[in-house]
Formats: sequence, C-alpha cells, structure tokens
Amino acid sequence: MPEKNHATVAVTGVTGALGNRIAARLADHGVPQLLVGRSPDRIPELPNARRRGPAAYADASAMRTALEGASTLVLVSGHRTGRRLEEHATAVEAAIEAGVDRILYVSLVGASPTATYLNARDHWMTEQFLAGAGIRCTVLRAGFYASTPAALADEEFVVSGPGGTGRAAFVTHEDIADVITAVALDEGPRSEHDGATLEITGPEALTLDEAVTRIAAATGRPYRYEPETLEEAFARRWRLGISGEQIETWISWYQAIAKGELSMVTDVVPRLTGSPATPISDAAWWPSPNSARGTRG
Repeated sequence: MPEKNHATVAVTGVTGALGNRIAARLADHGVPQLLVGRSPDRIPELPNARRRGPAAYADASAMRTALEGASTLVLVSGHRTGRRLEEHATAVEAAIEAGVDRILYVSLVGASPTATYLNARDHWMTEQFLAGAGIRCTVLRAGFYASTPAALADEEFVVSGPGGTGRAAFVTHEDIADVITAVALDEGPRSEHDGATLEITGPEALTLDEAVTRIAAATGRPYRYEPETLEEAFARRWRLGISGEQIETWISWYQAIAKGELSMVTDVVPRLTGSPATPISDAAWWPSPNSARGTRG
C-alpha cells in the first residue's frame, strides 16, 4: 500500500527535550517538517525536515518566513520572560499570516488565571488568545514532567521544597510527544480534536516523597525528598544566589503540588496512543541534578 502523503508540520522548541521528541516521531511517520528555532545550527537533522530560522517568537517577520509552507504548527511554549503571552501571540499571528491552518499548543495541566504555579497563568492567557484568534487549534495540557524532581535535586540528590503531601500525576516526555504526534497525524480539514483541551497525565498521582523514592529505585542513586516550609525554601535559595523571579517560580511549582492542582489522572495517553501511560519509574531518561531551568516553562 502506498505511503500516505502528509501535510507539512512546523515544530518549534526542537532543541529542547519535548520538541526534539515530537519532531523525531513525526519524522518516523514520514511527515515533512519545518523545524523552527532561534539557533538553526542547534536544530537536529531529521529525514524530510528543513531547518528554519533564526526565528524567535517575538520576531513576527522571522516567524512568518519560517512558517511559510506549513499546514500545522506545533507551538511548544517559550520560557517565562515576563512577555510570554505577547511572544506567543506574535507567533500565532505570524502563523496565520503565513497560511498555517491549525495550531497545536503545548500548555500545562492546571492552567488558569489564578493558578498557584506561575507559569500556568501564562499558559491560560495564551489559551484564551488562541480561542479568539480565528484558527483551528487544540490545546495539549501536559502534566509536570516525570524528570523534573531529578533535575531539582542538589549534588547530594536531595529534592527540597514546600510540596507537602500533595500529589501530581507526573508524565514522561515520551508520552506527551506520543499524544501530540497522534493529534498532528489526525489530518484533514476537520479533526475530532479541533477546539479540544487534552489533559496529558501520568498513570497515577504521587506525592513528591513517593515520586522521588521511585526515581531513586529506578536510577540506583540516593535521591530523597526533604520537605521545607516556605520560609526555609526562600532562605536556602536566596543564600545560593538564585534570582527572586526564579525563587518565586520554583516555590510556586512545589506549592501547586501541595495544593493538589496537578493531581488529576486522565485517560488521554492510552486513548490517543493505544498504550498505557508510563509510570515514573519507567521514564526513559533522567537529567543531572541541579539542571532545572524555570521548572517546566
């Protein structure tokens, strides 16, 4: 049977852990791609894919040029800059002007205007902008990454923060990428996912103590979780020379878990991929300690 002719998909964030995985999966399916980034020399080489850039979200002209010829845009959110909504809005408008038909936006479980986790507020605002932009779109809200606790650990593999006994359904990069790929492959003038918000989670909600204990067992490294009060969390990070904005973001990550705002468990992964969601102990990779940046922007 002849291979299906796929429409071109543009993917942003391809130098990062999630965008890279999405692009690799689409390449495996033979999808022609435009890989968009600020540093073209860092963009991976993949079959049937063209590098586009340099193109930053805030640069409307560069984004229009980079997106020309794409039918679908997978928009992986940028880092928190204080102007992330404006940057995302510029990218969306550039996509529309370039003739893109559909946008798949990678958001965050718990996105709301009053979310405890500060990054989730930016995501909610982007979702609202997309809803009124006049383009087909799907919002893919990803849970907290299964790898993040390992990245937050210090050199002694201690994860410290005010997470209490709240729970989060940590999800792997691989599962998120598989879901997004499935939606991107649902081509045509209409998709059942148009206008939908899909909450992508792991198979169970874990406390930080449970999650870190499983990471330790999976890696053979002595990871452990030590709860902190808000005052302790601030003081320790301030002594380390971390910026106020970064402290605020990190602490709000832990607080969102403590309040149970990331505890929902959904069937999105098995329903869209045909495979069960991956337990945190079976994650495919673990980052080095002290490597967290912005805690899942």
